Amino acid sequence: MVRAGLTTERLVHAGAELADEVGFEQVTVSALARRFDVKVASLYSHLKNSQDLKTRIALLALEELADRAADALAGRAGKDALTAFADVYRDYARTHPGRYAATRHPLDPDAAAASAGRRHSQMTRAILRGYDLAEPDETHAVRLLGSVFHGYVGLELAGGFSHSAPDSQESWTRILDALDSTLRNWPGD
Repeated sequence: MVRAGLTTERLVHAGAELADEVGFEQVTVSALARRFDVKVASLYSHLKNSQDLKTRIALLALEELADRAADALAGRAGKDALTAFADVYRDYARTHPGRYAATRHPLDPDAAAASAGRRHSQMTRAILRGYDLAEPDETHAVRLLGSVFHGYVGLELAGGFSHSAPDSQESWTRILDALDSTLRNWPGD
């Protein structure tokens, strides 16, 4: 029997909240059942297993992040778009660390194809059109931006920049300036 009020959507949102509280890797169907004070078996009519729950949280997080990025990019171009896009990733990670971790969760090919991951890629490439890069340089630049954004945010969330001056915001601003300069002056073959 399905417990009244429990839906897949409600469970996934609760799982995302749990991820932000305890870390994405700690999210399991058992932990979610404890949160609702129900038996684990009662959740299996909504979720296959913990892997299914994590995949659904990842899809939710990718969608939330894509929506925020799209809103931030509206009407922007060049460095303004690059900065807005980067700031969305950083702000989302700070506000929702577990969900942000979920955005890097490996997805099977079908789930990946249906996810908002494609929107992230399209937005990144839209930003890069302002820098007039052709392939394969555009793909190299997409990888550079992803590496810098995720690397910086990951180190910052782990406290890697909290022990020395200057403030991490100052470094973030300088890094975005450097990325803009690099993209405007992309090295040729």
